[in-house]
Amino acid sequence: MNIADIAVPEYVEVDADERLAKVRSIFERENPKGIVVTEDGEYAGVVGEKQLLRSRMEDDTKVSAVVKPAPSVKRTEDVRETARLLVEGDVKIAPVYEGEKLYGIVTVDQILEAVLESLDAITVDQIATTDVIGINEKDSVGRAINRLRENGISRLPVLDDDGMLAGVVTTNDIVEFVVRDQERQGSGDRAGDIDRMLDLPVYDIMSSPVVTATADETAEEAVSRMFDNEVSGLVVTPEGIEAVAGMVTKTDVLRALTFTEEDSLDVQITNVDLLEHTSREHVVESIESVADKYAQMQVMHAHVRLHQHKEKLRGTPLIQCQIRLRTDQGQVGGSGEGYGAEHAFHVALDKLERNVLEIKGVNADEEYRGQLLRKLGEL
Repeated sequence: MNIADIAVPEYVEVDADERLAKVRSIFERENPKGIVVTEDGEYAGVVGEKQLLRSRMEDDTKVSAVVKPAPSVKRTEDVRETARLLVEGDVKIAPVYEGEKLYGIVTVDQILEAVLESLDAITVDQIATTDVIGINEKDSVGRAINRLRENGISRLPVLDDDGMLAGVVTTNDIVEFVVRDQERQGSGDRAGDIDRMLDLPVYDIMSSPVVTATADETAEEAVSRMFDNEVSGLVVTPEGIEAVAGMVTKTDVLRALTFTEEDSLDVQITNVDLLEHTSREHVVESIESVADKYAQMQVMHAHVRLHQHKEKLRGTPLIQCQIRLRTDQGQVGGSGEGYGAEHAFHVALDKLERNVLEIKGVNADEEYRGQLLRKLGEL
């Protein structure tokens, strides 16, 4: 299946000189997955909710200040390669070209809807993230925003004082709350209004009850539930227990579509543009070295996620690196921070080595990959 069967010519487009106030109102009114930004009639990038949330810029700032480069794809591009580009670009929307002409867009939702019936070959526990970052319901909205920014994520499970699941707070919840409050308050001391909002407890804006999934459900069931409830992720809970066992998102499912049956390691690097002074080949060789040296395990897929903080040391930004491997002995990961992507990667790699040593008795997941690939080949 290629993108010609999925891409649509309808999309929201704004000029790079447009003000953030209008862009924020578009998200509130139309709830798009992203907005295509053009400059002098040429494609410049996209802007999504995460960019708006991370920005503390005033409403009259031009959208060009927060635009994010996103990969463009051809209408004839393969679904799997398009999924990889979206994951590596850390975006939910990409422009689609027909020759030199901008034809339309393709989104994560459009891809998942197209392959939905093939997702019964995957179970939630095979793709869910288990090292979940949460927040207490009494913590402030400001702390939630910082935690979302620092970890480059879009949702946090909210826990009560007993550690049980009480709700979920997302970037969308925060954006909607801020826009709604500003419309209600009207003009005035904007700085004071924002300070007041940041001090409110997360409990006041979280979504509850929480839409959840269990580990043994299929990805098809999980994605269908996301669509039905208009959410981008589900908290994974043990059967009948309101505790957090993991998180599964549309991006996790999209990532599974990129797995290959090649002998060489399949690697994805989210925010690959941060990888300036080291190569993809070095990343692959380093991860394979860990697998061979410590566990003799087969790594089918590696996801390396880079996230840049504002802090710098002599001009070099602080980078957070997360490495997640899917192996024939289960999932294993490691994370770390350093100045520059190469330093951060090797800190995370050291953590990965220690975690690899702890893998014991985890069932292989080669079979589900083969099932998924065969089903996708039939489409």
